[in-house]
Amino acid sequence: MNRLFLFFAAFVMLTISAFRTTLPIEPTNGPKAEAKHIKWLTIQEAYTLTQKKPKKFVVDVYTDWCGWCKVMDRETFSKPAIVDYVNENFYAVRFNAEQTQDIKLGKETFKYVSTGGRGVHELAAALLRNQMSYPTTVFLDEKFQLIQPIAGYLEPRTFHQIITYFGRDYHQKEPFDQYKTGTYAKEFQTALAGK
Repeated sequence: MNRLFLFFAAFVMLTISAFRTTLPIEPTNGPKAEAKHIKWLTIQEAYTLTQKKPKKFVVDVYTDWCGWCKVMDRETFSKPAIVDYVNENFYAVRFNAEQTQDIKLGKETFKYVSTGGRGVHELAAALLRNQMSYPTTVFLDEKFQLIQPIAGYLEPRTFHQIITYFGRDYHQKEPFDQYKTGTYAKEFQTALAGK
């Protein structure tokens, strides 16, 4: 009887310890690490801010139905090195190309234009030079002048190369291909590694 009792007690103890080691170990009362995010603004907020503190703009032109826009949100705009660089060097704007609200910037008002099933906002058309493709990342200088729109999904490494190229005004000094293989390779080769 004692042996049976000892065997049963050992079995219970082993079962309890097996379950305890398979449970995740997380602090229940400590703060969780918070993910970094790009500080997205409306175009009007960014325009107002640049009047007081000039900064370049990066504008994510998207639509609600665009699958690659969602991939870029998830894969590119979430990387800590990208988040940090964008937040420090740009006013970041998310702009839905199909939004219907009028937008007033300075003395100019931009409107939604209905074209059958889907319409487009005049501001999106102006930013994209009437080349409607989503996602498109648009870069503007501190005076709200167009630097360049770049159509299509941009994976994290390429996007980091582009934001540093425009962010540090290398676009005024050298071609992008030269920058990628020379300056960027020297200065930022580890920027996305481990982040």
